[in-house]
Amino acid sequence: MNQKIIDFYKASSPFTELGLYRDFAKKLPDDINELCVLQRTQTIHPVGLLNPQTRMDKDGFWGNLSEIPLTRLNFEEDWFPNALSMFAELLRLNPEYSVKRSAKDKIHITCRCQAIMLAATLKAKGIPARVRSGFAGYIKEDGEKRDHWITEWYDEKSGRWILTDADIHLDPNINFDPNDLPREIYLTGPQAYLKLRHGELTDKQVSFASWPVTYGLAAAIRGLFYDFHCLMNQEIIFLHQPEYVVFKDFNLSEEELKELDCLAELLSDPDRNFEKLRQIWEKEPKFRILRGGMN
Repeated sequence: MNQKIIDFYKASSPFTELGLYRDFAKKLPDDINELCVLQRTQTIHPVGLLNPQTRMDKDGFWGNLSEIPLTRLNFEEDWFPNALSMFAELLRLNPEYSVKRSAKDKIHITCRCQAIMLAATLKAKGIPARVRSGFAGYIKEDGEKRDHWITEWYDEKSGRWILTDADIHLDPNINFDPNDLPREIYLTGPQAYLKLRHGELTDKQVSFASWPVTYGLAAAIRGLFYDFHCLMNQEIIFLHQPEYVVFKDFNLSEEELKELDCLAELLSDPDRNFEKLRQIWEKEPKFRILRGGMN
């Protein structure tokens, strides 16, 4: 692997920089499974709080949810969009960072934040890491490819990138290794986009559940741009998309889609095309987020 690429993904972003919490993260377990299990037990996925019956469960997967005040936000990514703020809130709630954390002291975050937390921790340990945005068929039982963010890290011993899904650790229903995810069960945003363009997937097979809910090519376009930004060390929030795409409500012309075809092809092999992608990042502002989610 090119050393320039290694160094790039060792560097942090505004979303993965841990600041004063960097030393804390360095001391977390080096074993990837132990690290992911520990991280998973600090959090509750917001879907666990949406059902009133589940929310009163005293002995559920996430612990005693009845401890959590009804006045607390379900989706706390609105408050904690980056790893530093997540660690700060967890240690504010309870400085004992262990698998025994009670439900009332956990933060409510989705797979995006799980992926960012893991990438930030690995970077703090000097391990090249990057967040990936895409679609997974193992999230829903019907096989629909639902939007899902995971972490990819470079194992210098084996000389390969490894996909790790921190969000599904401790799930008894999975039949694969979440620490070394099989490539064929996860589609990155660019891969899903190209499969839709080539007719290998239908609109009903690809969805983005995070607001705004989108399906088919619109969902894949979102995944493509999220993944592009993640690969450039900018793990943007769900509200972010290039301005021209939002203004057109994802209804792009064939010429514009052909532009995205080229971008998606490059993103499908980000290491080989690293320099070309960096040039696009620097010279094609239309593909970048240059305004905030509230503007």
